[in-house]
Amino acid sequence: MNQILIDRFQLPKEAKEVFLTRVKINREFIKTIPGFLSDEIYLCEKNNNILIVTVAKWKDQISLQNAKALVISEYQNQNFDMPQFLALNSIQIEREIFQNLESIE
Repeated sequence: MNQILIDRFQLPKEAKEVFLTRVKINREFIKTIPGFLSDEIYLCEKNNNILIVTVAKWKDQISLQNAKALVISEYQNQNFDMPQFLALNSIQIEREIFQNLESIE
């Protein structure tokens, strides 16, 4: 059953460029992971904040779990600290995993 990882980010306008640069790096990496099906990104500017939603679709739960482990390993290789990056740039994140209802019988 497909797994859909949806991240919702809220950030100040000042963090937009550095954030989008990081998202590009992440998106390019996850596309190389087995089980990756597709991804999308949405942006909405509201007041002095930016809302960004990323959606990554994975073949199944095992593919998603494998991807999480590989992303953590890649972050370590890059000396990238996600919690520190988010805090430094005043970025808030909400993350949920969804299943496509069309897949549920």
